[in-house]
Amino acid sequence: MAERLLVVEDSRAMAKVIGQLGKSLGYEVTIAASLAEVEAILQGEGGSDFFVATVDYSLPDAHDGEAIKCVLSHGIPSIVLTGHMDDVTRQKILAQPVVDYIPKENSQAFLYLKRVLHWQLTNKNNGILVVDDSLATRNHIAELLKRRNFSVYVANDGEKALEVLAERNNIKVVITDLEMPVIDGIELTNEIRKRYSRDKVSVIGISGATSGIHSARFIKNGADDFLRKPFCPEEFYCRVTQSIENLANIAQIQRAANTDYLTELPNRRAFIQFSEKKIASNIDDQVQYCLAMVDIDYFKQVNDNYGHEAGDNFLKLVALYMRKHLGGAMLARLGGEEFAVLMSGVDEDQLYSRLDDLRREISIAKMPCEGQQVATTVSIGVVFNGEKSLAAQMNQADQALYNAKENGRNQIAIAE
Repeated sequence: MAERLLVVEDSRAMAKVIGQLGKSLGYEVTIAASLAEVEAILQGEGGSDFFVATVDYSLPDAHDGEAIKCVLSHGIPSIVLTGHMDDVTRQKILAQPVVDYIPKENSQAFLYLKRVLHWQLTNKNNGILVVDDSLATRNHIAELLKRRNFSVYVANDGEKALEVLAERNNIKVVITDLEMPVIDGIELTNEIRKRYSRDKVSVIGISGATSGIHSARFIKNGADDFLRKPFCPEEFYCRVTQSIENLANIAQIQRAANTDYLTELPNRRAFIQFSEKKIASNIDDQVQYCLAMVDIDYFKQVNDNYGHEAGDNFLKLVALYMRKHLGGAMLARLGGEEFAVLMSGVDEDQLYSRLDDLRREISIAKMPCEGQQVATTVSIGVVFNGEKSLAAQMNQADQALYNAKENGRNQIAIAE
């Protein structure tokens, strides 16, 4: 079910643009052009069920931000848009528990608004751990983060923080004070870096101390950023958001580096990295498993007769059926028309049956090519419960695959 966005804006043109931004992000949009309309909507059935609101500071019947108070009084997170740039207005807005405020200066305002609306939807997946021995400071920072819809966790010292980190795998950012009992912020940062790399957890150090040395100490011990208390909420949000976006960008780069662009399966690199660890774990835990190589038969003829686009479609088809029949397994496209499978958790007969179900369904599938229905088949070479290295097992599976091809294709051959 789509989240609801309330757009409070008296300019029809701006309301239309904001509404389109919201719809592009998946929001269900309701527009109000005056304070009277806002009150009527909020007092109606389901009036307080809005996920977030954008509120114009000045309306025809509410010139001084009255609409902001009205929307906030119903517990709706609010983003304020204003054409007023004076410091008095800014302070008046920030004195209220708003998500953010955006000056209506140029087209960048809409781009920034879209980012904020996107964050409100996605921040619930991002955990942030606040570590401070001061209850008042913990509560203040936690409240700021909750306005942005983050999942917030708290700890009163470094020792407890490490326990929470071990329990919660969704924590992306740790915000830690410097001076704390048991384990202080510098020691905590150092311990976090021993256990979590920079592409998994970001650390922001905070301190009320006036000495500039503390920011350098934090950074040198593995922190990604530093804030001095008391900090401006705007700067705080910018630093936290920057940390979250940096982690997301790194994750996107890693996905691209480990994913086959055509089939969107993991690539050879990802398969090898995962399988080396998984095979060792299977052997240690005496878990039955198999390593299989899957190759499309007569693939060159498909490319020669129908073109490379048809060949690409056959690759996507095989990937689709692999996901269907081998869900839960590690699947990869190694290159060309060759795929790999690492599957575990059931006995040898069941592993074989799943591979054979894949082979049989592909053999009866048809792909439209230049007005014809073209069929294809796959050959499979498989190693069961191998004790050798991954490289050696891949060679064994390749040899079994070669045997399957030599014996007529469209079959499974088991490595000796």
